[in-house]
Amino acid sequence: MTTPTRLRLFCLPYSGASAMVYARWRRTLPEWLQVCPLELPGRGMRMDEPLQRDIKALAAQLAEEISGDLSGPYALFGHSLGGLLAFELAHALNARNVPAPLALFASGTAGPARRDVSEYAIEKTDAQLIVRLRELQGTAEEALANPELMQLMLPILRADFLLCGSFTYGEREPLGMPIHVFGGTQDSVRADQLLDWQLDAASGFSLDMFDGHHFFLIQHESAVLRCVRRYADEHLARWRNGAARQLAAG
Repeated sequence: MTTPTRLRLFCLPYSGASAMVYARWRRTLPEWLQVCPLELPGRGMRMDEPLQRDIKALAAQLAEEISGDLSGPYALFGHSLGGLLAFELAHALNARNVPAPLALFASGTAGPARRDVSEYAIEKTDAQLIVRLRELQGTAEEALANPELMQLMLPILRADFLLCGSFTYGEREPLGMPIHVFGGTQDSVRADQLLDWQLDAASGFSLDMFDGHHFFLIQHESAVLRCVRRYADEHLARWRNGAARQLAAG
């Protein structure tokens, strides 16, 4: 009996978060779409590792960690900072000459070619970080008022902002995979910034908008996951057809 092919979805967290933000997805998505959250250094099960502040170095580290087992189909997903990191990871994997992702999902983050990261290049104070968290509307006031929780969260958030601020576009060839972009209708990331992802998509582009602010993927999780599943199903079907043709060609 042939084992059904699975598509692994490597998920990268947003600023200040751990891999646990994608835990619910594992229970919600079908078995053939295997959610594989990537934990970043300095949080979760990697709490003892130093926080990273160089996005290219982090992408190279993650590429090293996952490139040993990429024999099956896979895709990358990232929200906010995670989307930018997924972009760098796709390039780092390409530099290693390993099988490419079937697709890149970039959620709630501006296209890399013309993005301005200067706001994040300067280290922020605790007060500035808390103001930013309120603006993003993804953290409860009870959490913001909890000194012990903030003592744990703010150093991670500060490092993640600097991680974003370390990004430089440079000379880039478009990625050889479709890029699916998600945005929130009330997010500060504008539609024209989301459309900038087209500049890096050589093999297809889509933009889906959801009601809500920056954390629309939490507010409208079911709608977002329906979209992810639909695109993933299409890519996996094409991958199966290509594999079958190669087998027939012998």
